[in-house]
Amino acid sequence: MINNDSVSDINQEMKISAIHYVNSSKMKPPFKSSLERIVFGMGCFWGAEKCFWSLEGVYTTAVGYIAGQLEHPTYQQVCSGQTGHNEAVLVVYDPTIVNLKDLLVKFWQSHDPTQGMRQGNDKGTQYRSGIYTYTKEQQELAKQTKSDYQSALLKAGYPDITTEIKDADSFYYAEEYHQQYLAKNLNGYCGLGGTNVKFEQG
Repeated sequence: MINNDSVSDINQEMKISAIHYVNSSKMKPPFKSSLERIVFGMGCFWGAEKCFWSLEGVYTTAVGYIAGQLEHPTYQQVCSGQTGHNEAVLVVYDPTIVNLKDLLVKFWQSHDPTQGMRQGNDKGTQYRSGIYTYTKEQQELAKQTKSDYQSALLKAGYPDITTEIKDADSFYYAEEYHQQYLAKNLNGYCGLGGTNVKFEQG
């Protein structure tokens, strides 16, 4: 059971600058109506965020927690494994510049989606692979690309994909020092690693 008395400001929204360290964009809504968003869980969110922030058509990124049971969790609470949250990256993008499928291909190829509750040496529920969608169309494409990539992985000798694909619930922003961590800490830890299996685009 989570000890709600162990951390101050429980159930309070995380206070962050909301300005992206790399490109100075806004990290919090409201966003322009022409932009869309999706959330990816790929293991440690430091490396996951770096995968997306420099892609053409990506307006902004931010790291946070999703798919858990506690409102406004802290990093310490998520790391306890008792909140059910996943470390994840919010990707806000312009669909007229970058195709959602290209973002999904980047997701699949940038980590190992077959590892269950871990990614490399990082073990725990917060490191699971996940795609959290905001529209029916996103969900359908996520499932289709999962099926396509599963075929490629099986050919390469990998087991079944364990990635969860769900409707996005509340995305809670992580602490300020986690945002764009690998841009602020050039020698920072990054445990992200793919399978070297290419997504076969039809």
